[in-house]
Amino acid sequence: MTLAWGSVLFAALLLAASTWLWAPPLVRELRRARIRARPFPPEWRQVLRLRMPLYRRLPPDLQWQLKKHVQVLLAEKPFIGCAGLVVTDEMRVLVAAQAALLLLNRRTGYFRNLRQILLYPGAFVAERSSVGPGGVTHAARHALTGESWQQGQVILAWDAVLEGAAAPDEGRNVVIHEFAHQLDQETGAANGAPFLGRRDRYARWAAVLSAEFAQLRERVARGEPGLIDAYGANDPAEFFAVVSEVFFGKSPELAAEHPALHRELVAYFGTDPLSW
Repeated sequence: MTLAWGSVLFAALLLAASTWLWAPPLVRELRRARIRARPFPPEWRQVLRLRMPLYRRLPPDLQWQLKKHVQVLLAEKPFIGCAGLVVTDEMRVLVAAQAALLLLNRRTGYFRNLRQILLYPGAFVAERSSVGPGGVTHAARHALTGESWQQGQVILAWDAVLEGAAAPDEGRNVVIHEFAHQLDQETGAANGAPFLGRRDRYARWAAVLSAEFAQLRERVARGEPGLIDAYGANDPAEFFAVVSEVFFGKSPELAAEHPALHRELVAYFGTDPLSW
């Protein structure tokens, strides 16, 4: 009798523990499903059509996905205006739509570490410290158009957001760059190796991206121009963010000049802009 009741109690505790572990993700997914079931506001659709030429190129199924992702992102991620900027729905929609490009066709979260998006009207100033010869620390001020913090913030300059959305073929997009960092930072400090889903994919990813990163650094050292911006030569994290910009903005050129890199990014992002 005691053994039987002990088994019942153990089963009850196991069920309770399982419910406790699974309840938050289940509730979150149900909430997101309700958000995605809502009609997409026509004024938001007008923003996409007027301000984001790349949206008009997407096939209908990806347009639908992008709009649903926008709805979830805007429901979950607060926007904060800085330096006197009043955040409008147009700003929120345009940032979320460009970030949502990184989520298409992927079974993934909505930038799970991201807690807020800060918008400045233009470039903002950030202080950076570096250690020079003799261990002397030097502080410098830099004007930036975007930053991604592992603590859960993305900071963007609105004029750069507009510029990136309006010129999709330039291969330069501050939203894609900073949100690629957010994907990278989901596994810890950004290091150019985001979560790939399967262990066997990391060896190939490391081999291809390391070789491409080394080639970029050699090209930059020689002072030669190229498809991938020299900023990507700073470190592997910046390389991943920069090639993500090129992938969504200059996919034909990337596939032609760096086919192995293009294949890795297609496998990671789950979509191929060559088909858009």
